[in-house]
Amino acid sequence: MNMRTLIRLTFANPVSAVYLTLVGAALAVATGVSLFGQDPGFVWIWPTLVTAPSSFAATAAGMLLWGASKPPLWFSAGLLVACALVQSAALGAVWQAVRRGRRPLADPQHG
Repeated sequence: MNMRTLIRLTFANPVSAVYLTLVGAALAVATGVSLFGQDPGFVWIWPTLVTAPSSFAATAAGMLLWGASKPPLWFSAGLLVACALVQSAALGAVWQAVRRGRRPLADPQHG
């Protein structure tokens, strides 16, 4: 798989575009509430759930890296963006496989 195929799978299909828009909106709201709100509470649960299940494993790895202290906002947001891009590529691959499965392999008129 070359870089062009990976970019096409990640960004250039309707399923990945909708997914990345949803993740972007969740990240924007969570970041805005964290930066400008009095008490962000559990606002980061939404981007984490939208990027699940890869975000669960990545968050666990981040807790090992930062220990008992809370990781900085840039690290949490970057981690969720990376998880979203990985899952967007996976969704693009599934979308491509489904679309390929609906097309006939050979043209019946031309053998």
